Order: sequence, then structure tokens, then C-alpha cells
Amino acid sequence: MRIRIATEADIDLLYEIGSKTFIETYGHQNTPENLKKYLEEKFNRTQILNEIQTPQTIFLLVELENKVIGYSKMRVNLTENVDENALEIERIYISKTHHGQKYGAYLMQKCIDIALENNYTSLWLGVWEHNPKAIEFYQKWGFEVFGKHIFQLGDDAQTDFLMKKTFTQPV
Repeated sequence: MRIRIATEADIDLLYEIGSKTFIETYGHQNTPENLKKYLEEKFNRTQILNEIQTPQTIFLLVELENKVIGYSKMRVNLTENVDENALEIERIYISKTHHGQKYGAYLMQKCIDIALENNYTSLWLGVWEHNPKAIEFYQKWGFEVFGKHIFQLGDDAQTDFLMKKTFTQPV
């Protein structure tokens, strides 16, 4: 297994793994129409290219035997009341066929390492209130709920818990 930073050459891979893992995670709890609308807006190749070209955005790909099995998207985003020096994990997904095999843990550790290497004081994310498995995963990594916001999935306004992990700075 290896984790690497995605480049413009990886747009198709990001499109495929992003769409696949989003449907695997939320498809059974949302209407096909809302999923389709969200995916068309957020997981199209033009959008992914724009995001890769944004300096404040980092995509990581998890590869196993030359196949992408997961990814994350991190970005500097101050849209929420988070520390001024915070990095957001906007997306972190592992393909359902590879759940329970520690790949999510490796990816989370890489996100934390990047945040620390770049002197961020905290890492934060939004997680759907109806995703207890993910909430438990983040809590195990030291993330704590600090608020809520609305996540628009098609025509459905859903509530996300905002969770944050603060890094202690050496004295």
C-alpha cells in the first residue's frame, strides 16, 4: 500500500474513487435524484481539476496493488468558526471492500502528519449526524464535536457535526 499526493493526471482516478465511495457510503440513505445532483456538481472532472489546481487543496490517493482504494481531500477553509490555523479534511473515504483493514487509519495518520508538518494547530471535518461508524472512527483519533452545519445533498439539507482535533504544541 502507498499513499501519494494526487496530480492533474489523476483526475479520472479521483472522479472514479470519489463517486464510487460516496455512493457506497450514502447511497442507501439518500434518494437517487439527490445523489445524482450532488455528484454532478461536486464530482465532475472540471470541478476536480479546479480543486487540484488550488494551492490550498491537497488530494491524497491510497493505492493497493496499483489500484486506488481510497482518497482524502484536505484544504484550508475558514468558512466555519475554527482556529485561524486549521486544516480541513473535506473528504476521507476508503472503498467499502477495504473497510476494516486499517487503510482508513493509514490515511488519517497521513492527514495528521501533513497538518503537523505544515504547522497547523488543528484539523477539522464535518461528518453527517447519521453516520455513527465515521463519528466513532474520528473520536478514536481524538476529534471532538464543536458545532454543526448544513450539508446540502441535492435538495436535502442535512446536518453535519463539526469535529476538531487540536494539536498540542511543544513547550
